[in-house]
Amino acid sequence: MGAVAQLLTPPPSHLTTAHLTTAHLTTAHLTTRSPRCTAADPTGIVGVVTGGTGSGVATTARPPTQAGSAGTGETPEPRSWLHALHGLEALVATPAARLGALFERRPFEEGTFEVEGLRLSYERHGEGPRVLVFVHGLLLDAQLSRRLAADLADRGFQVVLLDLPGHGKSDKPRHASAHRMDSYAHYVVALLDELGIDAAVVGGVSLGANVSLQVAVQAPTRVRGLLVEMPVLEWAVPGAALVFLPMLLGVHYAAPLVRLVARLARRVPKTKVASLDSLLTMFTLEPEEAAAVLHGMLVGPITPTYEDRHAIDVPTLVIGHKVDFIHPFTDADHLTRQLPKARLLEAHSILELRISPDRLTAEIADFLDEVWSEPATPRPFGSARGGSA
Repeated sequence: MGAVAQLLTPPPSHLTTAHLTTAHLTTAHLTTRSPRCTAADPTGIVGVVTGGTGSGVATTARPPTQAGSAGTGETPEPRSWLHALHGLEALVATPAARLGALFERRPFEEGTFEVEGLRLSYERHGEGPRVLVFVHGLLLDAQLSRRLAADLADRGFQVVLLDLPGHGKSDKPRHASAHRMDSYAHYVVALLDELGIDAAVVGGVSLGANVSLQVAVQAPTRVRGLLVEMPVLEWAVPGAALVFLPMLLGVHYAAPLVRLVARLARRVPKTKVASLDSLLTMFTLEPEEAAAVLHGMLVGPITPTYEDRHAIDVPTLVIGHKVDFIHPFTDADHLTRQLPKARLLEAHSILELRISPDRLTAEIADFLDEVWSEPATPRPFGSARGGSA
């Protein structure tokens, strides 16, 4: 069907938008939509071209105007019954393409380094001097943001995903001091040192968002900008306590059950959906490992102080959403107002950047372009409280 369509449907003209949907799909879909539906084409879809391997590109186009109708605004006559079949094929193909995009297969580099007796793991996607270091959420790992990293690498950025201690493939110390928020920030700076990166945009989601704020306070000269998704500030403390305190008590007092779950979870094969595999890693932790991470969250600072946040003067993109009591939108809004150079981007849900990321990824890429197009602002080393890590 795809080969026939490719031969019979002329190429669209006047392309208006184009976006990369995924890599390593077995079918690419080029869809053109008519500004008006016709009886032969009730979907408004006038052509689908399928075939080939590699990246799928979806394009919206204005159909070519028929001879003699230029400037009249008339809808072109339907050319053949094949267009109705093309429309049906497109309706079926679009969900399939979105599902296929979840299976991230683009190549990346893995590495490890040692800091203070701990071996930490990281992934590098892409290359070049425009670097984003992005940190996962609590009890998750680098897999959570692998699709985002690959999409940004395709746009010319280098993205480094770090597994913090106690997470993913990194060592899992069983003492709380290694899991304080300020300790995590220190490990991010150590990663920059290891990779020879003078300065980077630093960011993360949830736990990673707060870690990135701590990095900006500890080592301001190493931070070119901040990408903060779902920060956890003062308004989130009650909700976080309702979730994490029972978790901590559970891993302490139900350790045999947690250990059994971990043993079973480690036998579950990977799904190849990176964000889902990241979620599954949460259940592979031994109770003592999970308890140390949760304990560290409670004994250390959750976020920089109000005064320190006001002193962070780098460009910042804050992403928040309104359907999560652990990451309330009020925290994202307040942080945006507190940081001198921040702007707020509202996500539709906690899942948008993982499931349907095109809109947010485009906004993030534009933000990174802006940050790296501006000359670095000279700042005295240690200008914020805490100095260098």
